Amino acid sequence: MAYSHPSRDEIRSILEQSNTIAVVGLSDKPDRTSYMVSEAMQAKGYRIIPVNPNAESILGEKCYPSLADIPEPVDIVNVFRRSEHTPPVAEEAVAIKAKVLWLQLGIANEEAASIAEAGGVTVIMDRCIKVEDSILLPGGKSK
Repeated sequence: MAYSHPSRDEIRSILEQSNTIAVVGLSDKPDRTSYMVSEAMQAKGYRIIPVNPNAESILGEKCYPSLADIPEPVDIVNVFRRSEHTPPVAEEAVAIKAKVLWLQLGIANEEAASIAEAGGVTVIMDRCIKVEDSILLPGGKSK
């Protein structure tokens, strides 16, 4: 099954309807892209849930060692891991019934996309969530 790329309108709708973003691979180092992107998304009004087994908290939010450990629903699983490490993340995203698996800019994996889409999870690959949000929702979330 080939990956179906969501349109800009679909991505806008996803962002408008999403509140909670679990960030897999979120670094606690402020100079890292994952930290900067997540900090910006948090400032835009999204709830960031860090998934990092090596940190207690990041951006003022409790860290969880895995997606399965998060005790609340997640809208978007935003992934900052190398492409070859994404299929297990896709499996976890399906297991927790996330709505979207979002692989950041430079990250793409057809196997992960197939796993997620087969589990009913929308897939966005090789796009930066912060850039998309800035372009599609420049005034912020309309909630």
